Amino acid sequence: MSDSIRFPESFLWGAATSAYQVEGSPLADGAGPSIWHRFSHSPGRTAGGETGDVACDHYRRMESDVALMRELGLNAYRFSISWSRILPAGRGAVNPRGVAFYDRLVDALLAAGIRPNVTLYHWDLPAALDDRGGWLNPDIAEWFADYARVCFRALGDRVPMWATLNEPWVVTDGGYLHGALAPGHRNLFEAPIATHQLLRAHAAAVRAFRAERRGTGEIGIVVNLEPKYPASDSPADQAATQRADAYMNRQYLDPIFFGTYPEELCAIFGEAWPEIPAADMSLIREPIDFLGINYYTRSVVRHDDAALPVRASGVRQPAHTYTETQWEVYPPALTRVLLWVKERYGDIPLYITENGAAFYDPPTATDGRVDDPLRVQYYRDHLRAAYDAMRQGVDLRGYFAWSLLDNFEWSLGYGKRFGLVHVDYQTQQRTPKASARFYAEVIRTRGAVLGACP
Repeated sequence: MSDSIRFPESFLWGAATSAYQVEGSPLADGAGPSIWHRFSHSPGRTAGGETGDVACDHYRRMESDVALMRELGLNAYRFSISWSRILPAGRGAVNPRGVAFYDRLVDALLAAGIRPNVTLYHWDLPAALDDRGGWLNPDIAEWFADYARVCFRALGDRVPMWATLNEPWVVTDGGYLHGALAPGHRNLFEAPIATHQLLRAHAAAVRAFRAERRGTGEIGIVVNLEPKYPASDSPADQAATQRADAYMNRQYLDPIFFGTYPEELCAIFGEAWPEIPAADMSLIREPIDFLGINYYTRSVVRHDDAALPVRASGVRQPAHTYTETQWEVYPPALTRVLLWVKERYGDIPLYITENGAAFYDPPTATDGRVDDPLRVQYYRDHLRAAYDAMRQGVDLRGYFAWSLLDNFEWSLGYGKRFGLVHVDYQTQQRTPKASARFYAEVIRTRGAVLGACP
């Protein structure tokens, strides 16, 4: 007979957001514009020309949102800091009103018994730094470290968890290679340069954190991982799967843990692959305290010469459920990727820093209710998959649902809802969905409501 599920008492139960997606008021109180403010205000860049000017109005409704987190029983909250709120020009003069907002947020969380988990960079580079080359300028490693020091000095006495970057692969792939995300470049030669500068900046921030020695906090990085499964046993599909895995899953982790890039990247980028200084790689291998993993889906891969530069594309699985963002729902891959990280990179503490799904929800709640059965099942199955990995020895210490609130979903605008809490964008009314109530019960029972172990 299977044992019932019971997560450890110390397990972190959280939800996550990012600054540009929820805060609104992007230029308020002396803040400078970010690349996402610029990108979303450029015609044709986002669905319906939608922007983060209002988003969820969290900048003005923060206190009530923290009360909502407490109501759901969260003991952790992952949020990001807007770099250009803190340093409007990206460097130089600090904006005290920007710092004050995050100071109030951290204090409100602690008063509610909620552990702050801060991400320094969730895609919203100050526009002033983009004008100086952004992630293509080698000086950005020190710019980022300087910004990080400001945050550590302001909040480090109360924030126990820090992440340097969120999903650097998305920054590079969407922002520099395919142009779908800010800053909107489409350049094969730029992509590996941006990758390398992101990693240098990450390591510089980790070193700054160690030097500051404020509080007893920990620092890591958050990556999005997507397990790759070959579409067939053919050598071409097997090789394509390895390329896809190197490009998405190993490109950022191998340098941090091993001090090398995956060998497949040279072939993927060809003449666009730059010469990497050995000294850089030794610095990038700066030890971290934990790894955050964002997991949404897997990919079944076939060889495809037209899908450049990786020459691999995903194959839709017709019998499976797909989300509104056309991501396959496949919980076993979460167990697989957690075990893969342990096997490849060792016993570093892990957190699932994002996991969730966009399914259709109505624009307005009905009689104060939003029923979202597909999302409830998604969370049930993925939490069981996470627990299965723990039973097999993975040191998983927390889970953060994406997202706390329906929000601005980048270039997709407001049409894709990921939230545990429904947001009526016309009124800003918050309504916890059935999935929020389910998650609250998972937290209250430490997972017992999920049923027996598989």
